[in-house]
Amino acid sequence: MAGARTRARVVIVMNPRSGGGKTARYGLAQRAEGMGAQVWTTSTEGDAVSLARNAVAEGAQLLGVAGGDGTVSAVAAVAADTGRPLVVVPAGTRNHFARDLGLDLRDPGRALDALVDGEPAQVDLGMLGSRVFVNNVSFGVYADALLEPGYRQDKPRAFAAVAPDYVKGKQWVEARVDTPRGTVEFPQVVLISNNPYHLATPRWLGRRFSLSTGRLGVIVLKRPAQAPPDLLRHLRGELRQDERGAGSAGDGAVIWSAPGITLHGEVPHLDAGVDGEAVRLAPPVVCAIRPGALRVLLPKDRPGTPPEHAMRH
Repeated sequence: MAGARTRARVVIVMNPRSGGGKTARYGLAQRAEGMGAQVWTTSTEGDAVSLARNAVAEGAQLLGVAGGDGTVSAVAAVAADTGRPLVVVPAGTRNHFARDLGLDLRDPGRALDALVDGEPAQVDLGMLGSRVFVNNVSFGVYADALLEPGYRQDKPRAFAAVAPDYVKGKQWVEARVDTPRGTVEFPQVVLISNNPYHLATPRWLGRRFSLSTGRLGVIVLKRPAQAPPDLLRHLRGELRQDERGAGSAGDGAVIWSAPGITLHGEVPHLDAGVDGEAVRLAPPVVCAIRPGALRVLLPKDRPGTPPEHAMRH
């Protein structure tokens, strides 16, 4: 049954390849069309950005997107630039942005309830130059894993192929980053997120409990000169315990939030992962945030974020 909101022209851009075919597996196109929306599917002839822009040009007043975080960020950019609200349907593999919006990842179709009685919310968007990101921009081991052949088919194998040299300090990001502790040169990992990640509680590690702080989260990891036997455990401990930025910039983790961050380097390009997509960027690389740039419509019934007392356990 079509609700009041679907009397406006609604176009939902769907990526049929995301999440191993989740849009088909959950019957999302049929559910959306049953609620009065039009479904436009990405293909080699029509990418998500082109479809979203064409939808607006043809009178769409509300945009939706069903796919992974790369598809979501592409359509979110168009929605923000054209002042259209966005409905996000978690149909990818990880769905980090949808999860942090409080959506139900187990039943993606529940997000479509926002077409009937959605609650509006303003959220921030990260900016990599003129490119939008909804989750993060990463440099180092994750970016290199994305470039490994067969990454989508076997992610553990891809990480296993690139991680050892980073852990041993034989591989690094060819850049320097100014941090609250000073300049860090040649770190193993740089992670810049659209709003800071929660790091203090293992159960909720990597969640964002707000997407409207108006600040980027920044994590810079550099292998200590005298690394402990279990470097990864050592760095995880620093991530959870050392969010104040005290200490020297030479080794370990530096974690802070800021409205902008720049990576400097003398190399022709830096490999990066942007919302799970591999890209190459010419330094300097400048990231910023657009506070409240995106209006989303959220279903009233959604799992949400855990209560504050739960995060302490």
